Amino acid sequence: MNLEFKRKLPTLQEIKAMYPIDEELAARKKETDKTLENIFTGKDNRLILVIGPCSADREDAVLDYISRLRRVQEQVQDKIVIVPRIYTNKPRTTGDGYKGMLHQPDPHAGENMLKGLIAIRKLHIKALQQTGFSCADEMLYPENHLYLSDVLSYVAVGARSVENQFHRLTASGLDIPVGMKNPTSGDLKVMMNSIRAAQHPHTFVYSGWEVNSKGNPLAHAILRGSVDRYGQTIPNYHYEDLQNVYNMFAEGGFENPAVIVDTNHSNSAKKFDQQPRIAKEILHSAMQSNDIHGLVKGLMIESYIEDGAQSCDGGVYGKSITDPCLGWEKTEKLIFELAELR
Repeated sequence: MNLEFKRKLPTLQEIKAMYPIDEELAARKKETDKTLENIFTGKDNRLILVIGPCSADREDAVLDYISRLRRVQEQVQDKIVIVPRIYTNKPRTTGDGYKGMLHQPDPHAGENMLKGLIAIRKLHIKALQQTGFSCADEMLYPENHLYLSDVLSYVAVGARSVENQFHRLTASGLDIPVGMKNPTSGDLKVMMNSIRAAQHPHTFVYSGWEVNSKGNPLAHAILRGSVDRYGQTIPNYHYEDLQNVYNMFAEGGFENPAVIVDTNHSNSAKKFDQQPRIAKEILHSAMQSNDIHGLVKGLMIESYIEDGAQSCDGGVYGKSITDPCLGWEKTEKLIFELAELR
């Protein structure tokens, strides 16, 4: 092996003891968990918006952005439930580029995952303390979920991880909604198999233990579009796509059939400014079909303070350093428009 063992990381018990949450914060998270459970099981008809930066790059801008979401949430709470994205690990297709706050708590410094673990836990706790939001994160490394398990209310398994057995089994042991993205190839059977695996109980090895999971009835689909062999993007958010996924859920006998539609990535061909149009088309489709209305539980939107994206050295406050995002003014307008349509 050519591994260099740099340092022994603290256990999750040590990290949680260093940066604990109190009973009030724990209760806030449980309240969000229950709200999302009610939406995914059909007891609550509000629309979920999993919304925020492509990747969390700096604490001050992320908390600023989320505080803005809190003010909007209070105005649309009868129609929409906002779950902010604080995505602290960033999968990279080739392995190159900024990998998120977990790897680089300072995008301008080298990788330091000890500082990263501390930084991402502190950020999620501050979001909960300052705004009352327990947020969403991507489960890039299944075992790292333990460091955030008491502060997250939503988890996404990405398009490059969805076929991985460890991600599927870990998802089966979570008691919060876990969204399984369709793979970049667009093969929906892969996504559906992942959801089925996550909804079933399993025995497996996790964090050095033999564990039993009970299965996660809140595992669901995230449609994010695909890329063909020629590199052309193929969206999967249209009426016919949603009806097809509804049929796949019905034929498979799944618990709580549910979809979150990602309005960026291959659904928008990464044209971030198309997200409002796509979001509104999805809600119009839901108006035309009771099946689709019941299936689509929410939208995933990439949004930040400033439009677009920049390099790591760009220096613009609140502008993505990974995928382009919708700026705040357009985001706020979109949320109010979606509330009207709902």
